[in-house]
Amino acid sequence: MSQNSFLKNILLLTTLRKEKALGNPLSDYIYAKGYRKFLILVKRSIKDTVLVITGIFSAAFGLEGFLLSNGFIDGGATGISLLLANLTAIPLSLLIVCVNTPFIFMGYRLVSKAFAIKTAIAILGLSLVIANINFPDVTDDNLLVAVFGGIFLGAGIGLSIRGGAVIDGTEILAILLSRKLGTTIGDIIILINVFIFATAAYFLSIEVALYSMITYLAASKMLDFIVEGIDEYMGVTIISSHYIEIKAMIVEKMGRGVTLYKGEKGFGKRGEITDMNILFTVITRFEMNKLNTEIQTIDPNAFVVMSSVKDTKGGMIKKKPLKH
Repeated sequence: MSQNSFLKNILLLTTLRKEKALGNPLSDYIYAKGYRKFLILVKRSIKDTVLVITGIFSAAFGLEGFLLSNGFIDGGATGISLLLANLTAIPLSLLIVCVNTPFIFMGYRLVSKAFAIKTAIAILGLSLVIANINFPDVTDDNLLVAVFGGIFLGAGIGLSIRGGAVIDGTEILAILLSRKLGTTIGDIIILINVFIFATAAYFLSIEVALYSMITYLAASKMLDFIVEGIDEYMGVTIISSHYIEIKAMIVEKMGRGVTLYKGEKGFGKRGEITDMNILFTVITRFEMNKLNTEIQTIDPNAFVVMSSVKDTKGGMIKKKPLKH
């Protein structure tokens, strides 16, 4: 079999499977399109695998090198596993699998089959690493244990999420309960963690529970940092009669892309409607002050709305080099 025929067979089994099943004609263009999609999927799979594996080792190091040996816990499913490990003789590696198994089935129902499979593999991988690799105790200082244990654990959870899996299933439970109870996901997570830390205070000690809260805060902040990145983006909507000058400023001085779209403005007692031009751009928080200053110099009466953007893809997000 030639290399070209082998590649076509691979494409027919992956990216062109639906076209083959439907009996659609497969031209060279369709094969090229399928090949491009296949390369994207392979690159994404490699990236996701590296992220999940790195996350597993980071979380395992945080658990074994800091938290477990000092009797501290975290929030969520990991916190429940640590709490049970401190109260019973059951190994943490086994508890992590048992506690997270119901969440895997929830993930299958709420998210997707692929997500549930990746999550199951990630949790099993974390369990195997904890069971077979002995990480040394880094320090016995309680504050350092709480902070850095949380940092490594949060980084591990965040990297796994970046890779399309979770190694702590609390968020899945929170999604399910929020839909049934009509509350926010954040409220559910807070309630779950209040119950966990209250239980820790009763069975372990108040001091351990307080240090564990520090661990949870450190893990949460690190998780947010890993998932959202160092750049916090802001979506900016600008309404101004000087939109041409502001548009040129955003592109030429700020080095950012900008979108111009048409709209209508209602004002006055009788609700008069007039046409208007609206500008939209995405910047980082560090550029907010500069953008506001530049807009003020062009049009002090411009109406500017800023909102937080969790994630971005495509477009001119990364700053382009400006010509001098």
